Amino acid sequence: MAADPLDDYVDAAAKALALPIDPAWKPAVRANLEISLRIARLVDEFPLPDETEPASVFAA
Repeated sequence: MAADPLDDYVDAAAKALALPIDPAWKPAVRANLEISLRIARLVDEFPLPDETEPASVFAA
C-alpha cells in the first residue's frame, strides 16, 4: 500500500520545524490540513477580473 502524500507532508513539516507530534494527534493534524487546503483551493479558484486592485496597506 502506497503512503499518502498528505501524511508524508505532515511528517516532513513536523521534522523540518522540529515539532514533535504525538501519533495520537496525527489524524487531527491531517484533518485540519485537509480542511485548510480545501478552503485555500476555493480562494485560489475564485475568478478575479484583471482590473481588480490589490487591497490597501495601512501602516501605523
